[in-house]
Amino acid sequence: MMDFESALHTFSRVLFWGKILGLKCDYFIAQGVEVDEMKNRKSLYSLNCMDWHLLPPSQSMIADGTLAAQERFTGDPSHEYEHTEMRIKGEGDDATEEEVTVKVNEASRLATTVSNIDKDASVVPRGAFTKSPGGNVQTNRSFGGLDPVEAVKLRNYLHFCEPFNLKKEDVPKGSWCLQLERGGTVCVLRSLLWLGLTFFHVPQTPQHGYIYMGDRLMNLDLPFM
Repeated sequence: MMDFESALHTFSRVLFWGKILGLKCDYFIAQGVEVDEMKNRKSLYSLNCMDWHLLPPSQSMIADGTLAAQERFTGDPSHEYEHTEMRIKGEGDDATEEEVTVKVNEASRLATTVSNIDKDASVVPRGAFTKSPGGNVQTNRSFGGLDPVEAVKLRNYLHFCEPFNLKKEDVPKGSWCLQLERGGTVCVLRSLLWLGLTFFHVPQTPQHGYIYMGDRLMNLDLPFM
């Protein structure tokens, strides 16, 4: 596992992502940006905000499975979880089902959780980023912020990830709460799916960002709210 100082020279900038609460210790999360602002972001974690370590790549095998379900983190990156699943062995008439025990450590679960939250809830104002002729997503230096009238419209905020479900609005409907704060000078967008994720934008300025502070439990009751 490469530490933060060894990896720092490869990043063009480092962003504080947030904090995920654990039973014994909390995880502070940061992300390193290389050339492309969207692709290949590296996630790092720390238990004390001094010693940082790279998280492993997100594991698709646990992204939607039992190990990514509603369960709090312990705060120990080496803690192992296990569950059993049925897999098909062989082909055709020789195919049989067998029970397999799958193990994964907490650092891998943490990486998958950060990836899932980003996929569902990382947002940016419309026009804040642009794609270069070389295909890299970069900060739009000419972006001066949304107009105050447009800033209060949910359609002017976009998911900051590769397209994977091209729908006009998030499902379930009502996944976001958009409010004006500080006398109407700051737009605040809160995810109701991942409680604890808060985005802000100051209209007529390029200032925007988001942070997650929570226990990593998805709000499964949202469709019934």
